[in-house]
Amino acid sequence: MKQEELEQLSKQELVELILLQAAQLAELRDAFLKLKADYEALKMKFDSNQKPPTSSKNSSQPPSKDQKSNQPKGKTRHRHGPPKGHEKHERKLVAQPDEVVDLRVQSCCKCCADLRAEEGRLVKVNQITELPEAKAQVIEVRQYETTCSECGQVQVEAPPNGLEMERTFGARLEATVVYYRQEQHMSYQRTQLALLNLQGVEISQGGIDGIMQRAGDKAIQVVKPIEETVRQSRVIHSDETGSRVNGNNWWEWVFCTATAVLHVIRFNRSEDVIKDVMATCQTEVWVSDCYSAQLKAPTLQLQLCMAHQLRNLQAVIDTYPTLTWARAMQVLFRYAIHLHHQRNQLSPDQFATQLARIERHCDRLLQRALEPPEAKRLKRRYLKHRHKLFVFLYRSDVEPTNNVAERALRPSVIHRKVLGCFRSEWGANAFAALASVIDTAELSGVRAFDAIQSLFGSPSLPIPLTGE
Repeated sequence: MKQEELEQLSKQELVELILLQAAQLAELRDAFLKLKADYEALKMKFDSNQKPPTSSKNSSQPPSKDQKSNQPKGKTRHRHGPPKGHEKHERKLVAQPDEVVDLRVQSCCKCCADLRAEEGRLVKVNQITELPEAKAQVIEVRQYETTCSECGQVQVEAPPNGLEMERTFGARLEATVVYYRQEQHMSYQRTQLALLNLQGVEISQGGIDGIMQRAGDKAIQVVKPIEETVRQSRVIHSDETGSRVNGNNWWEWVFCTATAVLHVIRFNRSEDVIKDVMATCQTEVWVSDCYSAQLKAPTLQLQLCMAHQLRNLQAVIDTYPTLTWARAMQVLFRYAIHLHHQRNQLSPDQFATQLARIERHCDRLLQRALEPPEAKRLKRRYLKHRHKLFVFLYRSDVEPTNNVAERALRPSVIHRKVLGCFRSEWGANAFAALASVIDTAELSGVRAFDAIQSLFGSPSLPIPLTGE
């Protein structure tokens, strides 16, 4: 109402108007409070249904992506170094040192008497490990042509292994280049600088690329028997990770056995990759995660990775802390893994009894009725793959997790993060072949550098005999 209209009203009319407005305000306040209460209830319900933050403990996220909290103020930091009472360990002395320096007194510091003829008593020995100056040596090979004075035959002396006339770099230098690139994930420019600063070698990026191409060609040939070893193996661990090839998304697959490791990089992530690797062969046990292509592997039995299942169950526990089913399944899987590690400490009857208990308890847990959708999904998975959960308890040569394959892929993930993508399909295949050769050799106790050097033949130093 306008001011003029209010001034025309009587006192009684003004009182009635104010009372009416007060009643309207009370109704609006009650409506507001009701809406606010409904909003708070909906907000609490939404917050309770929100999933917890993803971490490496409840998903396949790597630990490097976990959110780290700050150190609480006032909290005493853990003391670095060995714990109190720890037994002292010192570096062992080498039995036959390369050089020996005797520190003998030459003259008396008091009277200046000559003491060089005195035998002296050994009071202390110290060994210093040092690197000699790393400087590459250039070997010039001169090949002469000779004509036989008796029959006129013209001939030249064939060079020994390591001094071939078509060789530009020695096997040890070429192996160093490949080691820097393949194992230390160094770019062409950083490899150039390392060779110049550490070995005094000047080499172009084209020269480095040529060495990598020769190494790749030789490794691809060596991979053939590794592939056959994998196909004939009784237990195979397999996993895959992303890779970038020529600007496109590809996938690196790994197949690990007790005696061989095979890496392949393909443009797809389908079961065709497994079929191509295995050809017509079939293994006894395949260890992998629940990826659909892995579940279609040609195998008599399949073992699901228990580490993946523990993380998936942890995600359900974080979302529904009061749900006892997920925690009970997690405890059961952990006990099964523990029993696997204690196999040699139990008698066959004791082990069989514990195994039967695990199987019965698993069946009872899978009969429970569940409400949360995430728990239902895991329950359906375990019911569907019930016979794939505890294969490792029936065979001592099967591991409960797929950590073998995941560890084999870790250097490739680092290589991808440091250097980016492969520029060509050939480069990707060469990298996979070299990784297969190195990982397979390390299973036999051969160092990575030695495995790489074996691809290039005999080193040029020390200079081999020429038959003179």
